[in-house]
Amino acid sequence: MTEQENKAIITLALMAAFADGGNSDVERAEVKRITDALSKDGDINVATIYQDVILNRVTLAAAVAALTTPAAKSLAFELCVSVCDADGTQGAPERAFLANLRQALQLDPVASASANTFAANSATLAAAPLSSVSPLEPQMLASTMTIAEQDKVILNYAILNGALELLPETLASMAIIPLQMKMVYRIGKTYGFELDKGHIKDFLATAGVGMASQYVEQIGVKLIGRIFGGGLLGGLIGGVAKQAVSSGMSFSTTYALGHLARRYYAGGRTFSTAVLKDTYTSLLGEAQRMQGQYLPAMREKARTVNVAQILEEVRQ
Repeated sequence: MTEQENKAIITLALMAAFADGGNSDVERAEVKRITDALSKDGDINVATIYQDVILNRVTLAAAVAALTTPAAKSLAFELCVSVCDADGTQGAPERAFLANLRQALQLDPVASASANTFAANSATLAAAPLSSVSPLEPQMLASTMTIAEQDKVILNYAILNGALELLPETLASMAIIPLQMKMVYRIGKTYGFELDKGHIKDFLATAGVGMASQYVEQIGVKLIGRIFGGGLLGGLIGGVAKQAVSSGMSFSTTYALGHLARRYYAGGRTFSTAVLKDTYTSLLGEAQRMQGQYLPAMREKARTVNVAQILEEVRQ
């Protein structure tokens, strides 16, 4: 992969992030996290790419023209789908962007069919209701729970999501964020709060947990590693793809989110933005220290999880 192809993928990811016209502080922060994840050691001038996209100095056709292989084109499309879904269901501008991108990429028939299936599955997962609970999810009492019961549920969610991260299937990774949102919903409900997706997305963003950046790390990075192996993208991301699997990133973020949600809703949703961010950072550090302890449990779960089943149940 050439540097131009690397830049093209970042350009398209940025276009996807701004497809709905959003330009809030939260979205700008998301864009920064996305580009940071995709630019290894600052060897790509992301600021210039960002300006080109914002100022419309680069076109979709020009970015696509830099992608010379079916693998790179497939990667670009799947990553853009993930970014468009990162803040919930796709809006009309995002659907139009993806349709134009699919046409511009001119993927071969097999890759095009795969891309269409990926987009359909992605949109369905993003739209999945929060209130439904699949048999694969940890059981939670409908009424108020004890601290010990909550600890167990949060840990089991973290292990399940850590296991999904260990699997090679891209769509398995796509179930992680819907499961995290369900966990937050269910914790809030035990404290008497009926939450919708908009509130939960705001909660995650306020805490500094970027949904779009999680998609990039959990799906885009893994996909890059799967397609290009050791020499991926001329060094773009490189060992991060392997590290994302081995480090248990999804275990840590899920564990930290669960405990943050418990503290937040137990306190009547009165935490300031600064307190939320600081608390999440502290909890994330604690979770990262624990992940090695639970890696055997994640591996065992990964051996027994039925990917097709969990995708079907997360959609419900």
